[in-house]
Amino acid sequence: MTAGGLVTGNRAGIGEAAALDAPERRQLDIIRRWGTVGALLMAVGSLGSGVAPVFSPLPGTPLLSLFVRMPTASMAVVWTGMFMVVSAWLWLGRFARPGRPRLMTRSQLDRTLLMWITPLVFVLPMFSRDVYSYLAQSQIAANGQDPYELGPATALGVDHVLTRNVPNIWRETPAPYGPLFLAVGRVISMVTGDSVLPGVFLHRLLVLLGLAMTVWALPRLARRFGVPPVSALWLGAANPLVLFHLVVGVHNEGLAIGLMLVGLELALRRMPTTPGAPVTREELLWIVLGATMITMGAAVKIPAALALGFLGVMIARRWGGRFTDLVRAALLLLLVSGVVMVGTCVGTGLGFGWVETLNVASTVKSWMSPPTAMGFLGGGLGLVLKLGNHTDSLIILMRLVTQAVSVAIAGTLLWKAFQGRIKAVNGLGAGLGAVLVLGPVLQPWYVLWAALPLATAVLARRFRVFATTASAVIAVVLPPTGSAFDGRAYIVPQAVTGAVVAFALCVLVARRQVLPLLRPDPLPGSV
Repeated sequence: MTAGGLVTGNRAGIGEAAALDAPERRQLDIIRRWGTVGALLMAVGSLGSGVAPVFSPLPGTPLLSLFVRMPTASMAVVWTGMFMVVSAWLWLGRFARPGRPRLMTRSQLDRTLLMWITPLVFVLPMFSRDVYSYLAQSQIAANGQDPYELGPATALGVDHVLTRNVPNIWRETPAPYGPLFLAVGRVISMVTGDSVLPGVFLHRLLVLLGLAMTVWALPRLARRFGVPPVSALWLGAANPLVLFHLVVGVHNEGLAIGLMLVGLELALRRMPTTPGAPVTREELLWIVLGATMITMGAAVKIPAALALGFLGVMIARRWGGRFTDLVRAALLLLLVSGVVMVGTCVGTGLGFGWVETLNVASTVKSWMSPPTAMGFLGGGLGLVLKLGNHTDSLIILMRLVTQAVSVAIAGTLLWKAFQGRIKAVNGLGAGLGAVLVLGPVLQPWYVLWAALPLATAVLARRFRVFATTASAVIAVVLPPTGSAFDGRAYIVPQAVTGAVVAFALCVLVARRQVLPLLRPDPLPGSV
């Protein structure tokens, strides 16, 4: 372990694995086609089960309106596609496993990812309606109003076409997103106006820009920390959670995480691995540039700011590892991030109101959030014991306790990274995971904040098996509609049953090609 938490011997010590042999290339071709068919099924099924805008052209369109009238069948088609994409990703993993003598090349993985993403670029949003909130909040900013003071219903009106698409729980709430994101969204709204579908498409392009940043940064960071680049890309950029919830779901985490990862790579670009060596002007310039990018990521979504702390640890260890070096690094990053953030707030004209709206999401009480779930359980126990209904108070208390715990965990990880006991990037992934899992709201795509940094630095088989299993399970459990079923709860089990049967039939029809992929890889893996 070196001063920056980098693995010195592994930059070259990763070694270049041999290319796939002819049978493996044929298997790779089957995996690509299998996943592409799954993505195409998701695109077709989204016409009936996607989160279409309130005023959708689909019901009046010949042929396409058929999917709208068959929501259960459409959802079954989407779920079949989801099963195919996830299974293709799992099969692809055998050719990206660290320690395997033969790995797929970067270009083979890039082409596979491109084949799977292309059909998903043009689908209706699924899994969430957040993109419609983005459009409404961006339009508020485009109108010259303050999106940090007014919700869509107040600023645009209840009957406005953009407000109608926003979920009811968010119609009265101000924007919880950073000024950089809303400034870019304001430009999109100026271009698209009240046209919903073009606005959705441009916001998806923004997410794809963030994904391109991630694809650029992941292999470079992985090489620094001793992980094969294709292994990091497979677990990170090709992850079904990325495809489903960032690309299809159009979540701005894609842009925020991309900026954060690019910032880390740029800051480390000219940082030597020898501690205590003289600091050059070029090194400082790259650190400033990297810190600027990370701060811009935080100006989209605030969790990216935690990367500044772990970057500071790497800089301090590079400068000598003394406590005074840590203070110097902290002051440098504080100055850079402060200037960039203030410049962003003032330059966009949106001000600092976003600081007061960061807790807007906490108004939602979801069982997916551990502290909220504990509050519900405590409240239920109080009712059983006839102590009264104290659910709301217990939820508030548990959120305060778990947030304090998450701060303590992040602080401990920072100190361990400074001492050289863990890699700083591992601490970043674990810290982000703790902050988000113990936060007031937890969504499936939040997992990516932890998974993507960890994909660049962790070789341990146990972690990669856990991350792979968790990603695959989480990817298929969330219904694609992103909305309630209005009393028609039977739709989901019927759709899932149909999808399981359809997927089994696909495997049966293609059994000669697929069955070899189901056998365990005989080649030894890494620990």
